[in-house]
Formats: sequence, structure tokens, C-alpha cells
Amino acid sequence: MFPDKIELKAGQDTPGVIFDSEENKFLLTGRSFPADADKFYQQLIKWLDDYKNAGPKEPLVLDVRMEYFNTASAKLLLDIFFKLEDISESGFPVSIKWYFLEEDEDMQEAGEEFDEIVELDFEFIEYEEE
Repeated sequence: MFPDKIELKAGQDTPGVIFDSEENKFLLTGRSFPADADKFYQQLIKWLDDYKNAGPKEPLVLDVRMEYFNTASAKLLLDIFFKLEDISESGFPVSIKWYFLEEDEDMQEAGEEFDEIVELDFEFIEYEEE
């Protein structure tokens, strides 16, 4: 039995994370440039492995609302997307809602590049700063 939920508050250099199988809520927010990105993201990748093995019951929609991430984080985000692709290939619908600030072309392009690499449905959503 794996934990139903992993919830991490956003830090100065780490993203906020909600992976909640009970509420079917999946969210990455904020900024990501941790000193040890591998250590931070491996817990999320392991959780997704356990989630897949437990047998998802509902479509999974990951909301990604990142302001910034460094190269190390980008590689590990891609690893997360590959895990989601594995879940999708096992018969459970998976999609990604990629949010980016109005006029933040870098974040929009980053999402488009991920979309080209992985076989998942991406929805791009532009929003204004609050």
C-alpha cells in the first residue's frame, strides 16, 4: 500500500507539489532549482511508480504552473512526464495542463518542447498575473 498523497509546500527553490490519488488532484507550482534536484524529484517519480502499480481509477490531469525551473529540474520533469506516459500506455487517460504567464514565451516554449517529446495530451493555458 502506497501513501494516497504526497504534498510538499513550495520553498524558495523547490516547487509546491500535490499528488493526491484520493482527490485525483495533481499539481506542480512555483520555482524549481533545488541544490539536489535528483533527490527532490526521485520521491515524486517513486510515488508515480507506486500509483501506477496500485491501478489508477480516474483520468489523471497534471496541472503544471511553474514560474521557473533550471536545467536539472527540466530533465527530472521530463522523467515525471515519461512516468505519466507509462501510466497512459497502461490504459489510464493522462493529460497535462501547462499554465504560463501572459508574455512568458520561455515557459510556453518549454511546455511545447515537452509536448513534442512525450506522447501525452498537453493543453496550454495562458493566464495573467494576479
